[in-house]
Amino acid sequence: MFKNATLLITGGTGSFGNAVLKKFLETDIKEIRIFSRDEKKQDEMRHSYKNEKIKFYLGDVRDYKSIERACVGVDYIFHAAALKQVPTCEFFPMEATLTNVLGTQNVIDAAIYTQVKKVICLSTDKAAYPINAMGITKALMEKVAIAASRNIAGNKTIICLTRYGNVIASRGSVIPLFLKQIKEGGTLTVTDPTMTRFLMSLEDAVELVLFAFNYGNQGDLFVYKAPSCTINDLAHAVKEICHAENPISIIGTRHGEKLYETLCTREEMVKAIDEGKFFRIQADNRNLNYNQFFIEGKTGISTIEDYHSHNADVLNKDQIKDILTGLGIGLDTSNV
Repeated sequence: MFKNATLLITGGTGSFGNAVLKKFLETDIKEIRIFSRDEKKQDEMRHSYKNEKIKFYLGDVRDYKSIERACVGVDYIFHAAALKQVPTCEFFPMEATLTNVLGTQNVIDAAIYTQVKKVICLSTDKAAYPINAMGITKALMEKVAIAASRNIAGNKTIICLTRYGNVIASRGSVIPLFLKQIKEGGTLTVTDPTMTRFLMSLEDAVELVLFAFNYGNQGDLFVYKAPSCTINDLAHAVKEICHAENPISIIGTRHGEKLYETLCTREEMVKAIDEGKFFRIQADNRNLNYNQFFIEGKTGISTIEDYHSHNADVLNKDQIKDILTGLGIGLDTSNV
């Protein structure tokens, strides 16, 4: 489907954008456009890849005209641009809203106007039952995308979403923090040893995106059925891989954190379609008919559990070590 096609990746200089870029460079795609506001990272990518298929567009999803110009002649969009740091979004919720919500609306509007074939919007487990500004803005981003998908005439532009949990060793995540603490000879800080988080590799995340591009219908939300682990087991696994003797300190749950993350709410699980590695959550395409909101309902919601990191496939320490070792995580802390 990507032969002679042009792909635009918003937020393409991030860790996920780079992973998607590498995967698509292996295909017979014609052109990949990297759209971001970070000229330094764009310059670093330009010198790193030295590939004529990659074109760089400086702009901001908050600025409609800049994203519209980048969309001209594009076949597919992967929308990864976002503010993702929980503490930052807590202190600057309007900035998160401008990028995560209004920026997404700009990308979708520009895609529709320029007749892009398909847009995949990236979401997070923090959008399910959100308790912090990052999760709330990502949840609203999902609503914006699904609402837009209902009103596109003739399915000229298909809008889908992907939702996934923590990517192993991605920028700002806990594993690089543990590695840094080990390298510096300090104490590994664990919030709550019973806290669980989903684990997935960048390769898993890219596989989810490719599935959405190939099989997504209008308004679909795809969720990767990731395994999970406790933060305590993760810390001990990283220590053992690094042959480290650093102590571990329990610091308590930080502001805006959950004990466990939810990938699919029970309301979504009622209509989830099992696609093997993934769940497909189809859009609710009912119109604003008040009967459907006040006197018509669904049975089964009260008997179904959410899909969350406490009841998913919880990995033990040895399983975590196998995954991290396979990805080359923790074997060398010299460049942390």
